[in-house]
Amino acid sequence: MPFGGGNKCGCCQKTVYFAEEVQCEGKSWHKSCFLCMVCKKNLDSTTVAVHVDEIYCKSCYGKKYGPKGYGFGGGAGTLSMDTGEGLGIKPQEQMPHRPTNNPNASKFAQKAGGSDVCPRCGKTVYAAEKVIGGGNSWHKGCFRCANCGKGLESTTLADRDGEIYCKGCYAKNFGPKGFGFGQGAGALAHSQ
Repeated sequence: MPFGGGNKCGCCQKTVYFAEEVQCEGKSWHKSCFLCMVCKKNLDSTTVAVHVDEIYCKSCYGKKYGPKGYGFGGGAGTLSMDTGEGLGIKPQEQMPHRPTNNPNASKFAQKAGGSDVCPRCGKTVYAAEKVIGGGNSWHKGCFRCANCGKGLESTTLADRDGEIYCKGCYAKNFGPKGFGFGQGAGALAHSQ
């Protein structure tokens, strides 16, 4: 305990006395300072989420640091167009989709100094950003359909010749063709 009677508050940096102390992640806070950094709601041990030295309610933490994209919206099947700018999040510029430029599809040929190399961008894939699919290690951002650029999951991908595709593009490009296959609902597709 520093000279002055107590620890310093993680928010206001003033002395925190025992009667008004809330502890979180080894730091002390005044009960009145233990608020979400974004929405200013009161927090407790069941509602707090910590990121570095900042505290958030679980909702704001999820919006700011949680997964983004299709399926991670506002609930009940709704899509949210909220980019999070009100939370201090700078929208990331979407990189253009680039199909894999590695001519050698063998995962053993892509090893560089014992680490995995992403077949899409050719850069090293570290454990924190690794997604495995089609026998290769990919960056989360590169784990997209080679044809349409749609984000993939291990359950929604199909691979061919070291490249990964969504099931729809794979079926269109490599699936059966002719009478009874294709457009559905009894429609005929004439392919030459």
